[in-house]
Amino acid sequence: MSSNPSPRALVRLAPIASQFNRRNPKILLGGAHQPTLLRYLDGWPRRQYGPHAFLIQFINVDESLERFGNDQFDLAVIQAPSAEHAEGVIRHLTRIARQGLITRC
Repeated sequence: MSSNPSPRALVRLAPIASQFNRRNPKILLGGAHQPTLLRYLDGWPRRQYGPHAFLIQFINVDESLERFGNDQFDLAVIQAPSAEHAEGVIRHLTRIARQGLITRC
């Protein structure tokens, strides 16, 4: 029997797929390792009602999301913040993006 009374839940991330509200969906990727963040875009349809391109904006892990407007992005993928910043990051993430994901990368 394990000495750990509450084992960590296993989380399986599936590709994110959604109907786009824009022909060229705007995506925010925030974190230190951009190639890893780009992998979260796997599964988004490349073609839907004709060709379109992703409009991707990168920010550093320590940049604030405060400067972005409401619903400015179709998707935001943000590297997990420290515990003291988590509340603010989550509040802004739900404000600026129609879909959001916080990840450890």
